Amino acid sequence: MGLDLTVLALDWGRWERTSAAVRQELLHEAACPDDLDPDEAPEVGWVFPASPKVPWCGRYAFRSTTGSYAPHFWAGEGWDTARGFADPALRDALDGFLLPLVRDEDDLPGAGLLPSDRAPWGMRLLLVGPPARVTGLAAHWARAQPLLEGLRTQYDRHAARPGGSIADFDAFTVLVREWAVVVDEVARRGWGLLGLPV
Repeated sequence: MGLDLTVLALDWGRWERTSAAVRQELLHEAACPDDLDPDEAPEVGWVFPASPKVPWCGRYAFRSTTGSYAPHFWAGEGWDTARGFADPALRDALDGFLLPLVRDEDDLPGAGLLPSDRAPWGMRLLLVGPPARVTGLAAHWARAQPLLEGLRTQYDRHAARPGGSIADFDAFTVLVREWAVVVDEVARRGWGLLGLPV
């Protein structure tokens, strides 16, 4: 069983006012609500609120990944391969947009977001985006989006992985555009963004 990814939008002011001692419990409830029927297929796209117990939080389920983190990783790998062939304006914009979303960074701006003494099996964060960072991501996407199609030939020539979860440019852009939906909605609300491995 591989790593999963659940993306949450949070009213950052409410999040910061929430006691660090209960944050992990609230994140777990938002990602896996008590009233969620495990036999039902998860809703795709945005769900607001993520849980009645956390009304200041939304949850996004990717249409193209069935919850797995692997496609996000492979999209990052594909971009790493293709970026050297991209127009410099696209390279700069897509680096600014995509890399903070699909890379497990060592310097996530998340110090103090969860209790530091959590058990080894406790929740860790795969993605942290305070509102200012999300606004920056949206600005990078606005510059990248009109240039993206120009990468098609080079991506398919150098970065395609037939049979993989991100097999070609079309699969890559489906996932990148889903991330744009995530970022644009969170930026529109002025909220922050967290990614959890559940």
